[in-house]
Amino acid sequence: MLWKLLVEYLRPHRQLLIAVVVFQLAQSIASLYLPTLNADIIDEGVAKGDTGVILNLGGLMLGITLLQIACAVIAVYFGAKAAMGTGRDLRGAIFSRVGEFSEQEVTKFGAPSLITRSTNDVQQVQQLVLMGATMMVAAPMLAIGGVIMAVRQDVQLSWLIAVAVPVLLAGVGLIIFRMVPLFRKMQKRIDTVNRVLREQLTGIRVVRAFVREDIESTRFAQANEDVTDTALRAGRLMALAFPIVMLVMNVSSVAVIWFGSFRIEDGSMQVGTLIAFLSYLMQILMSVMMATFMAVMIPRASVSADRIGAVLGTESSVRPPSKPVSTKVRRGELEMVDAGFAYPGADQPVLSGISFTARAGQTTAIIGSTGAGKTTLVNLMPRLFDATTGAVRIDGVDVRELHPDLLWGHIGLVPQRPYLFTGTVRSNLQYGKPDATDDECWQALEIAQARGFVEEMEGGLDAPVSQGGTNVSGGQRQRLAIARALVKRPELYIFDDSFSSLDTGTDARLRQALKRSTAGATLVIIAQRVSSIVDADQILVLDDGRIVARGTHSELLETSETYREIVNSQLAAEETV
Repeated sequence: MLWKLLVEYLRPHRQLLIAVVVFQLAQSIASLYLPTLNADIIDEGVAKGDTGVILNLGGLMLGITLLQIACAVIAVYFGAKAAMGTGRDLRGAIFSRVGEFSEQEVTKFGAPSLITRSTNDVQQVQQLVLMGATMMVAAPMLAIGGVIMAVRQDVQLSWLIAVAVPVLLAGVGLIIFRMVPLFRKMQKRIDTVNRVLREQLTGIRVVRAFVREDIESTRFAQANEDVTDTALRAGRLMALAFPIVMLVMNVSSVAVIWFGSFRIEDGSMQVGTLIAFLSYLMQILMSVMMATFMAVMIPRASVSADRIGAVLGTESSVRPPSKPVSTKVRRGELEMVDAGFAYPGADQPVLSGISFTARAGQTTAIIGSTGAGKTTLVNLMPRLFDATTGAVRIDGVDVRELHPDLLWGHIGLVPQRPYLFTGTVRSNLQYGKPDATDDECWQALEIAQARGFVEEMEGGLDAPVSQGGTNVSGGQRQRLAIARALVKRPELYIFDDSFSSLDTGTDARLRQALKRSTAGATLVIIAQRVSSIVDADQILVLDDGRIVARGTHSELLETSETYREIVNSQLAAEETV
């Protein structure tokens, strides 16, 4: 998966990589030429006392060194651009793919893991690209070229290269082999740290309310300790690689000088040749060490690439049709025909045999006990899930035949847990309609019974909103979410238990204002509170994933035992209060 990922996402940056190759090639050639010039200076200049040769060859060496430095800097610059561009493209691809996921895929991976894959995992691949772009030509060029040049200097000492390189490769290879499972474990444990931290930050009020700070600190400390332990074990192995490299290099240097001294003594080798041979041996071992850096990074990058590939290779269960229907949604009438839904691998379906029609200009309410399947039913309407049986239709067209963007563009969904984005009140209201005017925003706020508190906020429509809307109360957040849907002016409104945080008076005023402002549109209200749906044109009673009764409030009081139980339980609760 790693190589497939690199080939695909490095292709747009091939011009930068070509530049890296050219400049690294020039740098490597210069590096290979310098020891030969050094040997000529020693043997021809220093040994014979020829100052002219020393100055000429020394000036040439200085010029080549400057050229080598310039090529190295330029190669690193272009390599860094290629690596950063690859990381940017990978993050963009992950974000785009996750944006296509249905609730099913998001639940499968989990939000903490998706965050890790788009940040830490991408960073590992990005670092590998940077190291590879910096060394992909220099290392093999110096290794192969160094062997050739060393053999040219002295054949009889070349056996030292044949011994040193395999010993170095064997030692480093064993270390890398042991590091691979540790890197795989580390990425999973980073997921766990992200999950625990995300839970604690999101549920900080619950943690404090139940005085669970010590317990949560222990949970995080354990997850943190697991990551630290794995990182330390991998770090110890990685640290062991460098002493092995240095040991082989130093022992090889001593061996070259030891055996070379005998050849100098018998006159078969000159001092400059010995120094050049030693330089080439160091270049060879240094190139192997550079390759070691790459080899150490490959296992972790490979694990990260597999995790990234798993996201990019997962197709959303909600797919756009190959030939979408171009008919626009005009009335927003919702129809379900024997619709059902079952999670993959589940023994029993969550919903089954759901059939009803929500007509334009009418309000259809759905009520049921906790766990009856109301939220799952809501997810089928805008096609956040696809029904596993039956059909969901908008204006008589199966939602699976409509392009998702066309479908969602005509639906105003207010979720059970309203979420506001970092920005201002205006930016949140314009989320579904970017060109909405201030008048439209204020009108929507008035209908949602939110105008009063927004006017009191410093800045009005320009008042800041923090992430998730945590700087406003739960009821204010819910009313802003309702106003956001109203600004869009869709043909179909879906309110998923959107009035639960409102007091009875605000709830009543909001429903009256909604009735006037949404005339002609289709309203579907999912509710826990009976008082929110008494005026609905049609009430569906959901129990255990099935519709067990339907009718108006008065009709259901006479015909449905389940509905009467819900009403009586709420009346009893109100009397108790």
